[in-house]
Amino acid sequence: MKDRHLDSQKRLEQILIAIAEIEEYIKDQDRITFCNNGLVQDAVLMQFIVIGESINYVESDKLLKYDYPWYKVMSFRNMIAHEYFNIKMIAVWETIQKELPKLKSTIKIILETEF
Repeated sequence: MKDRHLDSQKRLEQILIAIAEIEEYIKDQDRITFCNNGLVQDAVLMQFIVIGESINYVESDKLLKYDYPWYKVMSFRNMIAHEYFNIKMIAVWETIQKELPKLKSTIKIILETEF
């Protein structure tokens, strides 16, 4: 039988790894260079898919304890996977700059508190 608690921990840790990958990919980028670099865009989008997919496997009772719009994480993953032709790279850049630090902080708090 699968241990959902342990699996949730591993998924949350994977999210932190994916966030670190995104941070590494964009470290020498600004908005303009990011929006003109398809290779970096593809790498970043793949990590957002990993994040969204991972969050789907975290125990919902754990997530619901924390004030974060989890549905946005999953919706963003779905948009990348299914509506990729509508993705605006400026919006992805803004998400990286504004939302990713909040997600990272929240994931760290959950790992420290729940595990």
